[in-house]
Amino acid sequence: MAYVIPAIFLAVFIAAAVKKVKIYDEFSAGIGEAVKFTMNLLPFLAAVFMMCELFEVSTLSDRLTALLSPVFSALGIPSELVKLVLIKPFSGSGSLAYLSKIISENGADSYVARCAAVCYGSSETMFYISAVYFAGLKKKRLAASMAIVAASTLLSTVLACFICKFM
Repeated sequence: MAYVIPAIFLAVFIAAAVKKVKIYDEFSAGIGEAVKFTMNLLPFLAAVFMMCELFEVSTLSDRLTALLSPVFSALGIPSELVKLVLIKPFSGSGSLAYLSKIISENGADSYVARCAAVCYGSSETMFYISAVYFAGLKKKRLAASMAIVAASTLLSTVLACFICKFM
């Protein structure tokens, strides 16, 4: 495995040499595009980070946890996972903190910890990903994609908890 990346690099270098591509010029042009993309991305990332912090500081996460706990329980999701499921779309590091808390409180081999680990691993922070994917687009149609991501996250959580019952 230690030779995979050097082999890929060498293959790209040879292919570029065969096609007579000016490697350094193309590399420099790519870096220039990456800098432009990063500059377009920064405002979106700042907004996501601020929303995450406001969600937690405003105690909205605690209120939503209390409100949605019975609904999640009816879907087969343990009540201990509600806050993890709510925070995961907003913050990867915040949800990792909740995952660690769930594992330390319930034990690594418990049903709740297994569900939490699978739920954490089977979903992504939708606002961060949307900021990355949509930063370069002129027309941003986020509503449909956010709804699809939220529905798939909920469905994967329900399915994960169902499967963990038998593991």
